[in-house]
Amino acid sequence: MTQILQQPDLSQKTYFFCGIGGSGMSALAMLVQAQGHIVYGSDRSYDQGKNLERFEFLRQSGFVLFSQDGSGLTDDVDYLVVSSAVEDRIPDVKAAKDKHIPIIKRAELLAASFNDKQGIAIGGTSGKTTVTAMTGCIFDYAGTSPNIVNGGLMNNFIDQTGQPQNTVTGDGDYFIAEVDESDGSIALFNPVVAILNNLALDHKPLEELRVIFAQYLERATKGCVLNFDNDEVLGLRSHAAGQITGYSVADADEASFYARNIRYTETGSCFDVVQSDTGQQIHTILHVPGLHNISNALAAICCAYICGISVDIACKALEGFKGTHRRLEFVGQKDGVSVIDDFAHNPDKIAASLSALKQHEGRLLLVFQPHGFGPTKMLREGLVESFVIGMSEDDILYMPEIYYAGGTANKVISSQDIIDDVNTKGRQGIFCGTRADIIPLIQAEKKSGDRIVVMGARDDTLTHFCHEFLV
Repeated sequence: MTQILQQPDLSQKTYFFCGIGGSGMSALAMLVQAQGHIVYGSDRSYDQGKNLERFEFLRQSGFVLFSQDGSGLTDDVDYLVVSSAVEDRIPDVKAAKDKHIPIIKRAELLAASFNDKQGIAIGGTSGKTTVTAMTGCIFDYAGTSPNIVNGGLMNNFIDQTGQPQNTVTGDGDYFIAEVDESDGSIALFNPVVAILNNLALDHKPLEELRVIFAQYLERATKGCVLNFDNDEVLGLRSHAAGQITGYSVADADEASFYARNIRYTETGSCFDVVQSDTGQQIHTILHVPGLHNISNALAAICCAYICGISVDIACKALEGFKGTHRRLEFVGQKDGVSVIDDFAHNPDKIAASLSALKQHEGRLLLVFQPHGFGPTKMLREGLVESFVIGMSEDDILYMPEIYYAGGTANKVISSQDIIDDVNTKGRQGIFCGTRADIIPLIQAEKKSGDRIVVMGARDDTLTHFCHEFLV
């Protein structure tokens, strides 16, 4: 078993991050560095020569990078920081154990900083990253100087090199963070405000998720923000502690805030935010697409309201919201064909993205790379349903084999199985062994007006793959 330190010492230390290139790990590394600590790191992708721009940015940010071979675990390292999925066979872990260097999980270190502040936690199956970014945008606009740690890059927060950040270090009392249920680490966080966007089958069975999120809501000390359009969330309402503030895009009974008079635009949407107890309506413009982002915006507005930020200020802040990296992000256009990068990887996210994409004309050439054999097997039916319902007859779905990041896995399912199901249900799907095999097929198929949409998670090279269609 990996040695775990439950209560890390936050005095000045030297931390070594195993897998520092990952979005969650790099975000925490930035925060730890900003707090005055020394940060080293390693990453398998760094060793493989992948994502070179990312690691050059980390190096320029002051991080000392090592190969993931244990050589960086020198005597001056106080803690090795690992993800929840780390295995004892990794050389860095073995070196730390041999040298008796305490090993701490990323979530434990993050929770220690979070619980020391007025913590605002964003949880749920989908939308966490966007709601975290929207909430951070509002609190920053309101002058609270928040700390923000997000699982994705936020386009409203730019570093000195012009790149979006996934971490913001402020000097205020609020700490806004995306919290993860997939590894159970959400249990470490004691929020002042707990946001629950939705609850659906994803990393764990629904029975387990209901218990996890019920306990999460019970730990809130000031209030909970709940999506009243989600039946599973409503089923946990009795567990919500403090002030309950609900939101809806469908006029759900008893919701505190509604979105009405929704109209979609070329860049996003406009709508009225209605406060149910006063009847006040505030016209709001959002420059990110889809009904799901209107719902995300309401979650952030409700959180601000609980914390004493006016709805008017919150809505004004969101008019300047620029989105998050890989959430229906426009990459470029060539020969009249647009290329879009999207993080969608579970049924709910895929359905939301396809719904937003269908608000505009243009055939979809979809590339979906699932990750993890176990999760793909569990989500198979939902994935197929999302594509079958969300695609039109002339859209085409291309799938490479399931992304395999290493370690032990029971390869009991293939992307071919998903494609077979999609074809059986009347939509067009093509299986390709590798992503490289997909490029010539799409290049031969595409025509002006089409949109190429690359979907998937856990693989940072997907963004680079998008650019291959623009060459």
